[in-house]
Amino acid sequence: MEIQHLRVFREVAQELSFTQAARNLYCAQSTVTGQIKSLEQALGAELFHRRGRLPIELTEAGARLQPRAEQILHAVETAVREVRTGVAGPAARARREPLSLAGAIPSQPRARR
Repeated sequence: MEIQHLRVFREVAQELSFTQAARNLYCAQSTVTGQIKSLEQALGAELFHRRGRLPIELTEAGARLQPRAEQILHAVETAVREVRTGVAGPAARARREPLSLAGAIPSQPRARR
């Protein structure tokens, strides 16, 4: 499973249309279909009911995946944003701050041996 597969899944699940998802993603419908089939194969489950010209629907497995895919994609997008901007929370800010040597150097030099 790849992140791009989850992005495509999210778009198809929102639009309930391979055609509209492809337009939104600026790619061919065959690309969207192929990525969904690849994701379904990786998961071992059908994610959409395909009914010819009728609108597609999420299967039970697709409905279970949808909130997880959103969580994963949100986490990935947040991580990318934090890395690009250099902001990764208090622990990372503490590591980026210059080290202060005040108090770290003994006031009296050690005796040489």
